[in-house]
Amino acid sequence: MIPDRLERRLGTRDAVVIGLASMLGAGIFAAVGPAAEAAGAALLYGLLLAGAVAFCNAMSSASLAAVYPASGGTYVYGRERLGRFWGYLAGWAFVVGKLASLAAMALTFGTYAAPEFARPLAVTAVVVLTAVNYRGVTKTARLARVIVTLVLCALATIVIASLLGGQADLDNLGGDLTDPSVSGVLRSAGLLFFAFAGYARIATMGEEVRDPKRTIPRAIPMALGLTMVIYVLVDGAALLAIGPDRVADSTAPLTDAVAAGDLSWLAPAARIGAAIASLGVLLSLITGVSRTLFAMAGNRELPVALAAVHPRFKVPYRAELVVGAIVATLAVTTDLRSVIGFSSFAVLFYYAIANASAWTLAREQLLWPRLFSGAGFVGCLALALSLPVAAAGVGAGVLALGALIYLVWLKDE
Repeated sequence: MIPDRLERRLGTRDAVVIGLASMLGAGIFAAVGPAAEAAGAALLYGLLLAGAVAFCNAMSSASLAAVYPASGGTYVYGRERLGRFWGYLAGWAFVVGKLASLAAMALTFGTYAAPEFARPLAVTAVVVLTAVNYRGVTKTARLARVIVTLVLCALATIVIASLLGGQADLDNLGGDLTDPSVSGVLRSAGLLFFAFAGYARIATMGEEVRDPKRTIPRAIPMALGLTMVIYVLVDGAALLAIGPDRVADSTAPLTDAVAAGDLSWLAPAARIGAAIASLGVLLSLITGVSRTLFAMAGNRELPVALAAVHPRFKVPYRAELVVGAIVATLAVTTDLRSVIGFSSFAVLFYYAIANASAWTLAREQLLWPRLFSGAGFVGCLALALSLPVAAAGVGAGVLALGALIYLVWLKDE
């Protein structure tokens, strides 16, 4: 059993809220445009497919987190079940994929808050939220609860304004729902998977959850299920309001969906909701990535200085500071749309390792039938291979670089 190094302060409600804060925002405000470009209105099918794969992954992650309730998520699970190399590669995939996503979410905040000052605001957000995380995980959970409440209010406003503003029409959906492109649906599912990865934040923070064998298996499916319902409502309302072509072309499709109708005066709610939601994702992702760095450093696969725990706040403060510094730097040059495919590829690979790890568990350790782990593994690979060639190529290259680093410098240590 892996010993505790951090303090267990999070209950089920806190874990669910952190999972919601991780997911709400990334998909609704960022991935829906590229997904609509890939599949049109059939992105709703892609959404359901991405959610199904995410559910299988969630069940695997929940089983593994109950057995290994330590910081690091699939990095720990792969290491314990498949060997050091696969654990390391999972950690590498998670860190590089999520560092890019962090920069994109910071820029989403800046763009919605004040487009002319997007990059300075992005850097400011990273600095402030890194400081919040530095002060302790309970403060992270409290702020996440406030953010989730505000985002849900904004999204409810968007759905109401889109459906009741007079612009919603079934004709806007076109023929995509009745004659969908299989390749388009798969590609949209791969892109929309970017939106569901936040539930893993609960497992990644397993060393800070009270009664993890009970809390984590309850919190993960609860957060995922709530997110799926919200995504279907919001994305469906946007498609009915302005159609898939305008959703695909827009940099702010939910704002445009509201602005197109008689309730256009509510459009600022979409903009404010996007800014707040991106802050929620940014807050929880900084926490998740820093915990993975912390776990890898503890195993001497990254500089051991990153494994330091603050004596007062009981957080891996050096890892958090390093993550904040890297993301602030990336926020100066990163573009949101360009990193979604890359991030999805890296995270899908990460969860493929999680499913493979869960497959090796004894029957009594599995919370759900082994079939879910097998389906999750196949689903992750299928969605990863369906992504745009450029995104998949860059993702495969980065994973190959990580493998090379391991083989050259870490294999014999």
